[in-house]
Amino acid sequence: MRSRNIVFPERGRAELIEEEIQEIRAGEVLVHLAVSTTSSGTERANLLGSDTVDWTAPPKEAVFPKHLGYCSSGTVVSVGEGVTEFRPGDRVACAFGQYREYCRFQTKNLIHIGDLPFEEAATFFISVFPMAAIRKCRLELGESAVVMGQGILGQFAVVLLKAAGAVPVVAVDPMPEKRARALELGADYAFDPYEPDFGKKVKEATGGGANVGIEVTGIGAGLDGILDCMALKGRVALLGCTRSSDFTIDYYRKVHGPGITLIGAHTNARPTTESSPGWWTQRDDMLAVKRLTEYGRLSLASLVEETSSPEQAPEIFQRLAVERAFPIHQFDWRRLK
Repeated sequence: MRSRNIVFPERGRAELIEEEIQEIRAGEVLVHLAVSTTSSGTERANLLGSDTVDWTAPPKEAVFPKHLGYCSSGTVVSVGEGVTEFRPGDRVACAFGQYREYCRFQTKNLIHIGDLPFEEAATFFISVFPMAAIRKCRLELGESAVVMGQGILGQFAVVLLKAAGAVPVVAVDPMPEKRARALELGADYAFDPYEPDFGKKVKEATGGGANVGIEVTGIGAGLDGILDCMALKGRVALLGCTRSSDFTIDYYRKVHGPGITLIGAHTNARPTTESSPGWWTQRDDMLAVKRLTEYGRLSLASLVEETSSPEQAPEIFQRLAVERAFPIHQFDWRRLK
């Protein structure tokens, strides 16, 4: 049996190819994907061969071919020895998979979704990245928040902050269309980080500065700018992957003096087996997003702006490499001919 998969065979290029389905092992589950959500920042870095995609190792040259894609949903096809929690026909949300028509998963990276739409379930895993950042900042009901950057994670952060009771919620992005989109999603204010007196305007909007900051741009200027927006003793989560260390921050005046807490918010920087206040496991956060969706508090699939067949992968990733305002995008594997 063969599977059609999206592969980056070399720097800057994607294609859809057929490969043999990998045999599932004990404790694994084979899923026929329905929908995958594109993580534009991570996938752009991998597509273009960045040497900074692995934070745990010193920089090393990118190796191709690459199989990417980590946030999806689908239907269980078969299960390996010892698997009792899932069975063929189950509809699931998936974490840490790849762009494979038939994809293997460890059971810890799957949750049941019942009758929820696959489009919704395919947002669950990527949405827990900003959810974990918000938890780590210990947001309290009625506190103000600012989100620097309005890509997919920034937009999800705006929606989650609003659901969590942050007020006001301030979105920041240099692109007018992104700011307009943030206001549509429920942000109370939207600012251009390059406009004069940007930090002063955010502090005025938040009554003295934001209590919580979510930095999602992954560039040094984004961190520098969000620090200008913070209240005394504010908490800033570094959610974006700052892939270059070539920048300078006035730590004495922007961090040390005002007592700002900087928090590493990489998705792997979370507990693996047991949740506690502010520190939830990946699985528990995915289940939380599922509950919020079931009860009508969230509809993250409504943020998706574009859907394509995996057969369009070459042109989609060509656009991803160059478009600054790449839309929130999903691949629908059910469209494969």
